[in-house]
Amino acid sequence: MSRREVFEYALVRVVPRIERGEMINAGVLVYCRARSFVGARVHLDENRLRCLDPEVDVAGVRAALRGYQEICAGGEEAGQAGDDDPGRRFRWLTAPRSTVVQPGPIHTGLTADPVAEVDRLLALLVH
Repeated sequence: MSRREVFEYALVRVVPRIERGEMINAGVLVYCRARSFVGARVHLDENRLRCLDPEVDVAGVRAALRGYQEICAGGEEAGQAGDDDPGRRFRWLTAPRSTVVQPGPIHTGLTADPVAEVDRLLALLVH
């Protein structure tokens, strides 16, 4: 059996009308310090989103969600954050913000495979 490590995760939420506070889950961020891993997976259900706000800027939401994935991946596509270590990128992405696309609270768990954990949490909490 593989050794299980502590990991942290946060949902990525879309709140199309901040003043109403209604949201849908559109992604998950996972950070495992022991494995120097940070990853994101997203899935946007446009029909559910349009139920909350028929006028929502879907292209803008998709661009913001893509940004979460690019920052997790690091490198040039991540901009200034691209050279930061995985922990700093996770902390930056999970910092509270009042925007249409925002992180939820951070939770913890144990995993033997943080990459698989991202997919598991996406299926469990987003789809």
